Amino acid sequence: MSEISSRRGARASHRRRLSNRVLAAAVTTLVFVTPPARGDHAADPATAAADSIHKRVLTLDSHVDIPFEFMSPQADPGRPSKMQVDLPKMREGGLGAAFFIVYVGQAQRTAETYEQARSGAETKFAAIHKMVETYPEQIELATRAGDVARIRANGKLVALIGVENGFVIGKDLSLLQRYHDLGARYFGLVHAGHNDLGDSANPISWLDNGPEHNGLSPLGREAVVELNRLGIIVDISHASKETSLQAIELSRAPVIASHSDVGALNPISRNLDDETLEALARKGGVAQIVAFDSYLWVGVVAKHKAQEALRREYGIDDPFAVGKLPPEKAAEYFRRLLALDQVWARTDVKRLVDHIDHAVAKIGVDHVGLASDFGGGGGIVGWKDASETYNVTRELARRGYSEQDIAKLWGGNLLRVLAKVEEIAEKSRD
Repeated sequence: MSEISSRRGARASHRRRLSNRVLAAAVTTLVFVTPPARGDHAADPATAAADSIHKRVLTLDSHVDIPFEFMSPQADPGRPSKMQVDLPKMREGGLGAAFFIVYVGQAQRTAETYEQARSGAETKFAAIHKMVETYPEQIELATRAGDVARIRANGKLVALIGVENGFVIGKDLSLLQRYHDLGARYFGLVHAGHNDLGDSANPISWLDNGPEHNGLSPLGREAVVELNRLGIIVDISHASKETSLQAIELSRAPVIASHSDVGALNPISRNLDDETLEALARKGGVAQIVAFDSYLWVGVVAKHKAQEALRREYGIDDPFAVGKLPPEKAAEYFRRLLALDQVWARTDVKRLVDHIDHAVAKIGVDHVGLASDFGGGGGIVGWKDASETYNVTRELARRGYSEQDIAKLWGGNLLRVLAKVEEIAEKSRD
């Protein structure tokens, strides 16, 4: 199976959601309200005060996906690029640190696909290391919580590494040590589709037939224990509720959801319900609220269904197939597509902070953080890429969050968890 086909399974449902937006996003750009000016052009005292806070606090995005061609001429983060996160955009938007993600999609579980997944993970680890080695004056890799402040004090951006989807270890727990040695500091147990470690919140129709393990598998339980021993944070984003609660209970260290939203505001399986939020907080963990359209707002699903119905009406089986229509029909199609965007406006920073507000009210500001999922489908009006990161702080300040609380949300809480995970790992080795 090729590299592309090995990624096809886990991204299939994800791409189906996103493909509905690709054309609409291109067409509707002209009707979006322009976000506020960035921090360099503060228009009023309140904005200027928020921008000052933004420059003082550490801003850490806990989930930035990278392509397999990362650090090639086609995807060089050291230069302005089409990627949502590159070093120039991080500087422009005041994003100081990010977890760059080693992700390989779910596929059928065979010896061949396990090896392909491992190889894909090594490719992405190597690319992240190449970035910091190629641009050492701009960005440095942090492997301990304490490294972050030192790197930032030297005026550099901070790179950290997370792993998404336990499929990259197959059934070989020894790979966790390998990934730790390469810099991984959190590990997502599952993605879309069940794997050998546990059940996913989003089974894949062509791979899964209902729950497989009813939570964590025996191997998954061993993995949680090993992650605690190594000092790698356990990440429950994408996990089923049963998998999440079992992992939280089993772990001796705090657990995170690296990029999730709250089910009380959008009750989909991918989001965290209040019971899971509360369990996470009791263990000292953090829910990183993510800027992902369909996780933030149930209206996105309704919009996608309306777009699908419109395509069926015009005999289009793919958003890119509109070019097959006669010009007059294509123009009519676009007019009606635009009308859907007037009914269901795109999700924005305000709705992102609505989810933060709910999580803070439910479990406290010490247990909430921020993520973008840039490169993996994330991006909303006002925070479409790293260059617009200022806008999140502005909305937090507008809602009345103090500088201390904003600092916690933007990275302080997550680094506290990493430090605690390190401490527990060190004690286990004594």
